[in-house]
Amino acid sequence: MQAFIGTGVALVTPFKKDFSVDTEALTKIVNYVIDGGVEYLVALGTTAETATLNHDEKELVIATIIKANAGRLPVVLGVGGNNTMQVVEELKTRDFSGFSAILSVSPYYNKPTQEGIYQHFKAIATASPIPVIIYNVPGRTASNMLPATVVRLANDFKNIIGIKEAAGDIVQAMKLIQHKPEGFLVISGDDMITLPMVLAGGSGVISVIGEGFPKEFSEMVRLGLQRKVDEAYKLHYLLADSIDMIFEQGNPAGIKEVFKSLSLSENIVRLPLVNVNEELASKLDNFTKKLS
Repeated sequence: MQAFIGTGVALVTPFKKDFSVDTEALTKIVNYVIDGGVEYLVALGTTAETATLNHDEKELVIATIIKANAGRLPVVLGVGGNNTMQVVEELKTRDFSGFSAILSVSPYYNKPTQEGIYQHFKAIATASPIPVIIYNVPGRTASNMLPATVVRLANDFKNIIGIKEAAGDIVQAMKLIQHKPEGFLVISGDDMITLPMVLAGGSGVISVIGEGFPKEFSEMVRLGLQRKVDEAYKLHYLLADSIDMIFEQGNPAGIKEVFKSLSLSENIVRLPLVNVNEELASKLDNFTKKLS
């Protein structure tokens, strides 16, 4: 579990102008974030536009990330969904070579009860051959996984090693930190409140902005973990405006503009997502060039 203390980044899937997967750009991004000092990588999360990738494209993304990483950092694979049986089947049949854990989102659209959420993750924990990080993101799932449910899962299944908590609620995060079993990781899924969560006892972050500015953001998290508060907040406020900007018109449209400014990839997203408007693109370009 020590491998997941610090900054993980939710990798985008870069696309070429014909909307095919750009493996060259993805390789560049993997090297860029590793050189920037992040602690681990996350493949096929929401930021990867996984919902718009077909099976072959997902396998291509996985193979590209594993090859580019070349064993340098731990890699987490997104394996989740709202069909529990289908997720369990994938866990039983997939080759997890090269992966250190899975990230599994709370079921979306179905709007299960807390007991339904518990039973979903019970099935996943029972089937998974590698550690599980559960993922609470009410803004996308339409249901909030409450601290009591998380603590129950953490106590009942030792291979559920942490949660990516993205409710955007610092009070809820603090309740998780207060009541979690020892060693269980409370990982921020919200870039703007990452530092307060770390200072409250959290383990780090799975970040989007940390992918665009890995050096500064991962250093902020390390300083927070070391309780170097003033130094950490200096970096937080340096990046705060960019965090607002990359999410203003949707993820990953914002962060892909940053990568375009860095000449790492095109800014192309797949429908139903669209690019940010020209005004926001200009602001992101100016911020990126100023910081770099």
